[in-house]
Order: sequence, then structure tokens, then C-alpha cells
Amino acid sequence: MKSHHKIAAAIIGSFVLGVGAASILHAQTKAPGYVIAEIDVKDQDGYTKDFVPKAQANIKEFGGKYIGGGMNKAIGFVGAPPPNRVVLLQFPDIETVKAFEEKEGRNVAEVGNKYASFRVIGVEGVVPK
Repeated sequence: MKSHHKIAAAIIGSFVLGVGAASILHAQTKAPGYVIAEIDVKDQDGYTKDFVPKAQANIKEFGGKYIGGGMNKAIGFVGAPPPNRVVLLQFPDIETVKAFEEKEGRNVAEVGNKYASFRVIGVEGVVPK
């Protein structure tokens, strides 16, 4: 086999292998999951000292990250105004959101409700293209 043919065969083989690997990786990609938490904080000091560290530990444990929000960071456009704290979190997928919320829901019930009222929503994202 001539060296030009060997090089061409190697390039074509590499291309086919690369396309195959990319399609497998793309097929395994899951849509991210999001949590939108609307929190009406009534006792800022207690909320910050007693609730927030446990919530942050749970977020980290489940691979979550803050996308946006905080105290007085939300703007209402239609409907009732947002509470004083709104937080947007991202997780690897909606199954992780459900597992996170199962644990975090206990934290809210046991600690968080002493200092604030909560409305928490899970949303499945779209697969990145």
C-alpha cells in the first residue's frame, strides 16, 4: 500500500471513530435540572446562621451550583411581586433535583420554616446542543 493511501485510510478511520464517539457522548447527555426557590425570609439572622449552612452543604452534596438570585435580586413583571429572596440552582439532571429536594425538604421542615416561608419548584432543562 502506498504511503498516500495509508495516510488517507488513517484520516478516514480517525474521522469515523471520532464521529462515532461524539454520537455516543451526545446520546448520553442528560438535560440539566433546575430549582427555583422563592423564599420570604422573616428572620434574616436565624436564616443565615441556622438554615443557610445546611442548605449550602446539601446543594454541594448533590452537585448543584448557584445560577442567580439572592436577597432582593428578583424583579416582578407580571403577577404578584416576588418574595425578598429568590434563588436559581442548577443540578446535573432532574433525578438529582428530586433527590436533592427530598433531603433539602427535611431541612426546610426542620429548620427553615422557623425563619422563612418557601415555595420551591423543580424544572427539567433542555439538552445542550
